[in-house]
This record gives sequence, structure tokens and C-alpha cells, in this order.
Amino acid sequence: MLAGVVCVQALPDLPRGAMLVLACAGLAAASMACWLSARFSALGWLLLGVAWAMWCGAHAMDARLPRQLEGRDLVVTGQILDLPDARADGTRFGFRIESARLDGRHLAWHGRVRLAWYDRSRVLHPCERWRLRVRLKRPRGMIDPGGADAERSALQRRVDAVGYVREADSNRRQGQPACVDRLRARLAAAIEARTRLPHDAALLRALAVGDTRGLDQDDWAVARATGVSHLLAISGFHVGVAAAFGMAMATLLFALFPGLGLRQPRSTWQAALALLAAAGYGLLAGLGLPTLRTLLMIAVAVAARSRRRHLAGGHALAMALLAMLLADPLAVLSAGFWLSFVGVAFLMFCLDARTRGWRGFVRELSRGQWVMSVALLPLTLWFFGQASLVGALSNLVAVPVVSLLMVPLTLTAVLALLAWPVAAGPMLAVAAMAGHGLWWVLGHMASWPGASWYLPAVAPWSLAIAMLGALWLLGPRGTPCRWLGGLLFLPLLVPVRSPVPEGAFRAWVLDVGQGLSVIVRTHRHVLLYDAGARYPSGFDVGAAAVVPSLRALGVRRLDMLVISHGDNDHVGGAMAVLDAFPSPRRLSGEPSRMPVSMTQCTAGQSWRWDGVDFRVLNPVGRQPHDNDRSCVLLVGAAGDRLLLTGDITRRVEGQVAAAVPAGSPVVMTVPHHGSKTSSGAAFIASIRPELAVVSAGWHNRFGHPSPEVVARYAGAGVSLRNTAVTGALRLDFPADAPVRVGPGERLGRRRYWREH
Repeated sequence: MLAGVVCVQALPDLPRGAMLVLACAGLAAASMACWLSARFSALGWLLLGVAWAMWCGAHAMDARLPRQLEGRDLVVTGQILDLPDARADGTRFGFRIESARLDGRHLAWHGRVRLAWYDRSRVLHPCERWRLRVRLKRPRGMIDPGGADAERSALQRRVDAVGYVREADSNRRQGQPACVDRLRARLAAAIEARTRLPHDAALLRALAVGDTRGLDQDDWAVARATGVSHLLAISGFHVGVAAAFGMAMATLLFALFPGLGLRQPRSTWQAALALLAAAGYGLLAGLGLPTLRTLLMIAVAVAARSRRRHLAGGHALAMALLAMLLADPLAVLSAGFWLSFVGVAFLMFCLDARTRGWRGFVRELSRGQWVMSVALLPLTLWFFGQASLVGALSNLVAVPVVSLLMVPLTLTAVLALLAWPVAAGPMLAVAAMAGHGLWWVLGHMASWPGASWYLPAVAPWSLAIAMLGALWLLGPRGTPCRWLGGLLFLPLLVPVRSPVPEGAFRAWVLDVGQGLSVIVRTHRHVLLYDAGARYPSGFDVGAAAVVPSLRALGVRRLDMLVISHGDNDHVGGAMAVLDAFPSPRRLSGEPSRMPVSMTQCTAGQSWRWDGVDFRVLNPVGRQPHDNDRSCVLLVGAAGDRLLLTGDITRRVEGQVAAAVPAGSPVVMTVPHHGSKTSSGAAFIASIRPELAVVSAGWHNRFGHPSPEVVARYAGAGVSLRNTAVTGALRLDFPADAPVRVGPGERLGRRRYWREH
């Protein structure tokens, strides 16, 4: 069934309407026919997985905001979900829309949305009901090599739209009903009030109620570098601790009242109370994927125990997997699904459950960290392009501290906060001291050379071979030549991208929303032109899209960083790039507006890399307008040329066009994202580009590219591409052939959840 569900996720489109009903009904009927024969029962489960995943995927896509409502002011009524995240520029929160109106007319659409409210004076609480005026759009993200897929994540989390609250007198709170999230928020506030240092409080809140709002990007960077990200949220082991607490309560109950054993077996009560305690803690923690997986395994074990059935660990894991797929087949879109189930499967495969004594416990604990580090290495590189080389050692330190000291103390403190708050203080103090010391150790380990290991994008075939290598390497004693399994990890080092020949170059115009970032690569050198934006919310395009793209493309060293000028949509991500690649040469048209020291970019500067010429065409002298100070760069060899224009306007387009050698075929970025102040008719006629690429945000508030500009390029017979439509665009400039243009990451790697 897992194979059937996964097959659906590779489809570029899903059938809708009557075609969907017919397809799913046919697959379901075929699966039932297969079940009648033991020989074909596996095929029946495969077909059922295909039908169920297709139905759920199409239903989730149909639940998204109708396109005709995008950008319209809606008046909605609903309830706040989860814990609102208050930031410097406003509050972000989930919202379940129960009713919606447009111009006083009731709409049939309702769903789950993510909203931002930029009024910092508003204090929002979980579960509150509000009437709000909002402006929404369908989930859409940047599609770049190595970048996160926000649209896939939105589908998996059932986010049907994103948007923001419009200021209006009609925005009113309509009630504050009780719910679990309010209890979570109250406990998080109580923990923070009883913990001296804010960072220690953030760690305890994450462990107690799954509240990670207090952890910043630096914290997550340390966690990724040391491989302990799974410990910062509620993990399956923590739920197991809660289940063990429930079993202990049942044992104590039977010890105090032995007569209960005459009515019900103690083991049945132990299983039931273990499930009850785990479910309560899971609800308190927000029911994340590892939590839900553990709850399902415990529920399977309880069901087997209640029916006097013996249940092996592998069987329990398989039943939990089946239950997860039946409950939510789209969970396979999450990295956590694979890391969770594959990790537990390898632990069951490799560890000895019959170990006795403290020596055996320590031995199996250390083996467990080794097993998890090796077994999950291919998957970690596949999903994140990054792995921790100190993960086994850091987990060997962190797992006992967190799971055997901090989690029991924190859970006991949570119970105390509910019943006897005075007793919670000492327990939280001890847990905070342990967390403070542990984070100090992890911070030092994160700075060790090689703590973070980056590789180019992993090919599917190399992932499959590496997973087979992990099975071989971690096989039981007696497996022949286990060390050879390590050799099967070597394909992970083979880059997916082909090398650039001498005298040629390759460019990637990245999809960075309303901004610009272009990677230019020669045989042995790499140049980055602009780095996207950084927003007041803290979202950094440089960290989210530019740096992952460089990593995925196998860039280990950046030779030059060129920032065209000082506007945020060009320079905002530069610091994230310099943190990842600290020593490139730096050029800018406006060094005085840069966050770091940079050299002035001036017309006439030139250099040659691997048979490819780079020449600066602008600025000439001191331009009076900021955009006209943009550093304009012409890249070329024997074949076509690439013109990177920044945000220049018509004031300087004439002198830039005059500096471009006549008769040479040119591919260019459209100046100023297609603004009406740029791309004059004379400029287009003089350059006569074969292709023009717009880097702009989808449905951006500036209306870029302007319809007038689009019409000018079309009238001149110039092909126009927009990264908002195509995703990141690859341009190959061979030394002895015309330029080759890829379809774009969005169009070339279509998936049914991506907007077209």
C-alpha cells in the first residue's frame, strides 16, 4: 500500500470530477478482485494505495481557494488554530474558516488558512473566534534546485490559502471557547514565568508542549549541525516516556488495590493507561508526525493485548504504517514520515531487545546512535542536502540528557502545574540547568570542522543504492563482508549536474520571488549576481533559496559576489550567502549601502575565467538615481552572451546598449523586474535579445512585469520567460553552439500539488 501511495506522488496531474470517481472506483474494484486470490493480494493493496492517495490528493487540491477569489477582500468567520506566533512585524497564525462572504454574498468555500496580522497591538490567543477582513491567495512557493517545496508542505498540512488581515472596523473577536491549544499556551506561559533564562524556557516549552516559537534560526542551525533536531520537538521516545508513566500508574493502582486483579488482568489496565497517557501527552504536544506514529504503535499493541495476541515489533510498526496511510496518505510528502518509520525499522532490525543490565543498556544506546546516523544519512541528504558528521557523538550525549532527565522532569512539572504549581519550580530549574549545559556543549560541537556536511542534490538511484548499503552494513552478525556496504554510499558523492566545459558557461536565474539572483558558473569558477530579499518577518531568501541552490548544484567555493545595488530585493540575502561562503571577491554598484565592505563596481572593469569574459558596463560615473547605479555585467565567450541588468532605468539604458558588442546574440535579464520605467523600445531594439528573463514575484503588488513592457518585448519578437511561472531557469551557453534554455524547475518537474 505504501508503494501505491508513493506512485501517486510522482504524477504531474490528477483526474478530477467524474474522471476521478471512475478511476478510483475502478482501482478499488480491481484491488478487491486481487484480494480474492492469495497470489495477487499484494497487487490488491498496491491498487488500493493508488486509489486512496489519488482520491485524498484530488480532494485536498479541490479544497484550495478558488482562483477567482485570489486578491479579493473577503469577510470570514472562524477560529484560530494552534499557537499564534507573535513577531516584530506582527502575528502569524493558523485559522479555520467556517464561513466567508464577498461583497455581502455568502460563499460556499471554507478551509484552513495561514494568516499574518501586521497590527502589533493585537494580542491573539489560541482557539479564539474572530470575524476578519482578509485577502488570500493559493499557496505558492519558490521552486529552485535544492530549495524547499512550500506547495508540497501546504498540501501535506492541508493549508488551503495564505494571506493577511486587512484593517477594518469589522475585525472583531467573537468568543473564546476552551480547547487543548489554550491549555498548551497556558502551560508554556507558566514554564516561561518559572524559568530564569528565556532560551532555557524555550527548550523546556518545546519539550513539554511542542511550542518551538522561542527557538530562532541560530538554534535550528546548531540542531541541524549536531543532528539533534528531532529532540527539539516532541519525539516518539518522549511519547514512550509518557506511556511508561501510564503503565507505572496502573502498576501502582494494582499494588494499592489488589482486588482489582480479580476483575481485570493487570496487563490490560497497564496497556489502556499507557495509551491514555500517551494520547493525552500527544494532544498536549500538538500531535506531530512522530507523536502520531508512536500513538498508533501503542494503539496496535493495546489492541493486540486486549485480544490476547502476541505482536512482534515489526508487525506493530507495519500496522502503525498501514493505519497512518489509511488516516492520511499525504503524510508521505513529509520528510518526518520517512525519517520516523525508517529510523524505527532500522532500530528494530539492528538492536537486541533482550539486552539486560546497565552495561547492555549503554551498549545498545551507543549502537542506536550509530545505527540512526548511518541508516538515515542517505534520507537526510535526500531531503535536506545536509548531514551532520558529529551526529552520532552529539546524540550519544544529548539523548540520555534529554530523554532520561529533561523529559521526565518536564512532564512531571507539567502535571504539577496542573495540580500543585508550587512543586513545578524546582523540577523546571533542574531541567533548565541540564538544558543550558547541554546546549553549551552542542553549540561548541556545531562549530567543529565538518559538523555540517553538504552534498549536491542526490539522485534517486544513488539514494536507493545507499539505502541498500545501509542494510548490508548494519546487517546481523554473519552477514558476509558487511564493510562492503559502506562502498554503496559512494554514489551519494556523484553530482547530478554535468560539469561545464572550458570556454562555456552556465547560468541559473533563480526563483526568488520579487527580487533577483543569478548563478553564473564556468569550468572552475562561480559568480553570484544578487542574493534576493530579506523581509521584516525574518524570512531570508538568501538562506531559504540561494544558499540551498548553490549547495544542490555542487558549489563548494564562491569566487565572486556581485550585488547590483542597495535595494533589499537584491542585497537582503547577501549576509546568508557570505555566512555560507565567507571569502568571495565582492563588487557592488552601491558599496555605501551594503551590509559588509565591498568594492565599487565601475564600467570598464573586466576579467577572464576559463575562457569566459566578464565585463562591467555600468555604472559610469556617479548616477543620480539609486537604480541607475546598478552594476551591469556582460558575460560571454565565443557563443551567446548573457547581460545582467539589475534595476537600471531608461536613463542609462542607451549607454548600456552602446557598450554591448554589435551582432552578438544576447540573453538578458529584464531590467527592474519589468517595471514601466525600464525596457524602453529603443533599448530592446538595440540589444535585440534572443531571450529575456523576468525575475518577479507571483501576483506581486507592483504589477511586474508591466503589461506595457511585455507588449514591447512581444512586439520586438523577443521570447519572454518569467521565473514566477517557470521556476528557476537554467541557461547553457556552449562555446560552439546556440544557447540552450531549460523548461524551468516548476514546469520541468511538475507535480500535481504545484500551481501552474
